[in-house]
Amino acid sequence: MQHIETGLEGGSAGVAGTRRRSGSSRPGTMGAVSSPVLHWMHDVASVTLLKARRTLLQAGILFCVLVLLLWVSIFLYGSFYYSYMPTVSFSTPVHFYYTSNCDSSESALCSFPTANISFMKNEKDQVMAVGQPYRISLELEMPESPVNEQLGMFMVKLSCYTKGGQIVSSVGRSTMLHYRSSLLQTMSTLLFSPLLLTGMAEQKQLIEVELISDYKANAYQPTVGAVIEIHSKRVQIYSSQLRIHAYFTGIRYVLYNFPITSAVIGVATNFAFLSVIVLFSYLQFVWGGKEEVRKRMERENSQKELDSPKVIEIQDAPGSDVPHTTNEESHDSKMSEKRNSSDVLDGSSLPPESEMELRQRPRPWMSLQQNLLMFRFSRISNGIFMHSGVETPDYMFKCGKT
Repeated sequence: MQHIETGLEGGSAGVAGTRRRSGSSRPGTMGAVSSPVLHWMHDVASVTLLKARRTLLQAGILFCVLVLLLWVSIFLYGSFYYSYMPTVSFSTPVHFYYTSNCDSSESALCSFPTANISFMKNEKDQVMAVGQPYRISLELEMPESPVNEQLGMFMVKLSCYTKGGQIVSSVGRSTMLHYRSSLLQTMSTLLFSPLLLTGMAEQKQLIEVELISDYKANAYQPTVGAVIEIHSKRVQIYSSQLRIHAYFTGIRYVLYNFPITSAVIGVATNFAFLSVIVLFSYLQFVWGGKEEVRKRMERENSQKELDSPKVIEIQDAPGSDVPHTTNEESHDSKMSEKRNSSDVLDGSSLPPESEMELRQRPRPWMSLQQNLLMFRFSRISNGIFMHSGVETPDYMFKCGKT
């Protein structure tokens, strides 16, 4: 019984020890299994982070390039619009002057009212572009006085001159106040009496005189100014204004009447053109760089092959025998003696044995397989000669060395 109890206790102890060993080996097994998984996850995370960083960098560079192209496109369109579009309209006040050295008892003026107008902007740039048609008109602000009503029609003359004072264009137009009956004047006075009393309205008329409807400046004789003269000594004028307005045709008409549409089309065209140029430049840079690297590698390889020459390999025909090799040896010895004698006669020193080996530049058509076959053939030939007891020729040793 004691032996049986002892065996049972030993068995239970063994089972407990086995359980402890198995339990203790589980953490190591889990660690061994989880270790490759952690390494794999770390590698995947590193590669993903690297790709994301590279993608973000490429996206940032692309965004900067696109913004730069957009700004350049806008600048080009603005420069084109500023240089191509002339002055649309030009207005300047007209100040008339006249002489007063006549008899003051008369109500009429001593001379016709005259004004000199300059067509130079900032005293440097011309207002009117060459070849562009312009409409020139004069606005007269005249009171509805009895003198002007009795004046009737009067003439307005415009004379354009060049820098030297030469008259290049002269035109005259007639005008007068608009007719208003006495009843109409009385009704308008009663109706607008509050405004007239407060000074917010005046009894006057604005007369517009179209002097030239299609004026074009000459490139050889540019217009720099004009003289306006009113052929009446009794005219009464509050103020006057000279207006020059350009009439556009073709592309200028589109640019002036549809500014937003033309701006979008112009900027988009410039952007597309610049994008194509940048794309072609990038492709040329990439492909040209690869081509340069390839050519440089080819030059380096060819230079290495030229710097490492190979020994000329002389092989016998398959049916050649040993006596033939001895004959070749004797023939080679005779040729060497002749060369030695010629060298002695010439007074030149004999070169060392290593320099007398005939060498050849590497042939591009010789592949690695052909070189291995030649090397094996040389080794087999050396073995045959050694087995037969015949002295192996020198070129065979050279073939074995190569």
